Amino acid sequence: MSVTITGVKPHSHAAWHRIHPGDRLLSVNAHEICDVLDYRFYITEKRVELKLETRDGRQRTVVMHKKETDDTGLVFSTYLMDGQQQCKNKCIFCFIDQMPPGMRKSLYFKDDDSRLSFLFGNYITLTGLSEREAQRIIDMHISPVNISVHTVNPDLRVEMMKNPKAGESLYYLKKFAAAGISMNTQLVLCPGINDGKELERSLEELSKLYPAVQSIAAVPVGLTKYRDGLYPLEPYNKQTASQVLDTVNRFGEKFLKENGTRLAYAADEFYIKAEREIPGYDYYEEFAQLENGVGMWALLENQFNAELEGLEGVTLNRTVSAVTGEAAYPLINKLCGKAEEKYNGLKINLYKIKNEFFGDSVTVTGLITGGDIINQLKGKPLGEKLIIPEVMLKSGENIFLDDISTEDIEKELNIKVCIQPKGAHAMLEALTGMHLDFICK
Repeated sequence: MSVTITGVKPHSHAAWHRIHPGDRLLSVNAHEICDVLDYRFYITEKRVELKLETRDGRQRTVVMHKKETDDTGLVFSTYLMDGQQQCKNKCIFCFIDQMPPGMRKSLYFKDDDSRLSFLFGNYITLTGLSEREAQRIIDMHISPVNISVHTVNPDLRVEMMKNPKAGESLYYLKKFAAAGISMNTQLVLCPGINDGKELERSLEELSKLYPAVQSIAAVPVGLTKYRDGLYPLEPYNKQTASQVLDTVNRFGEKFLKENGTRLAYAADEFYIKAEREIPGYDYYEEFAQLENGVGMWALLENQFNAELEGLEGVTLNRTVSAVTGEAAYPLINKLCGKAEEKYNGLKINLYKIKNEFFGDSVTVTGLITGGDIINQLKGKPLGEKLIIPEVMLKSGENIFLDDISTEDIEKELNIKVCIQPKGAHAMLEALTGMHLDFICK
């Protein structure tokens, strides 16, 4: 297999060796290159031998002598070098199937790409993994791998994922564990389907693969209002969420006593639905499952308190507004109150945005749309700036899920928008307006 080179960085090793766009990369150090993982793995050597096919069909060999961390300077048409691998499952809880029509095409793409698990932390189901790809993960010791397990019951996994390979693909868990590949696992739980006794079974079986399985996250199914014709599912309520917490925490306490780690954690959303206090900072150990909403509340509160500690109170003549989702509102409101106490004259109008776009059962901040912000803030006092968490926006762009931009919000609400990066430090800077050059332009 070969890969077409679409660009060459100026003053790079590739430019010095007169490699051109349109040339094709055939191999690196005699190894066939199929995608970005092959390429990145083999170019880390100090001596790199590239076999190329030029634009006019000639074959040539280039030898680069470089530092291990140096890039070759080659640019390819896509980051992965080939197409992104699409999910072949039809999971009964799939969030993408619950998207409204008419949104941008990329939002309907179902990813299940093992390369993105390693490169960006995406979760994979293993159902699309080939033996070659599995062996490459082992040979290159690509670790950790993030895996959507959902259940260790093979028959139930087939039923939940609507893929005949869903059950048999579970054997990769043991294969990776035997090879010393670390895994973070998640269980997207659906009431009455894979919780209860099935959850207990999943926790028990996955724990047998410890320490290769280094964390287990229990996450509640997310349901939008766009479920016509889909598998009938119910959201978690106070009672059913409490049952999940009892199961996960009972397992975690036992495993902690026996092995020094809890291993399994429930997402913050379960505590909110159960109306229980979220555990403190120390409970979450290494915070291995932050991207699944596990421990985010405790971490943000701890970091925010640390940012405030030791700061001398100053007087600010400043009124700003901020938006958040319904789930995070109690915590963000608490932190805003602490900031107001610390800084005299600071007034923060915090607005809880109800998700009309996806439905009121969706309460997370990251799924708030620009249209809902505009509709719910019109006529409200906003002060001098409106602070919007970057988690609401498309990565690298100032666009919400409904394709409304922050510029649209500024125009509709006649307010300057400040995009707040993740983390307590950025949040405090956005609220106070101090040292904001890198946040608000």
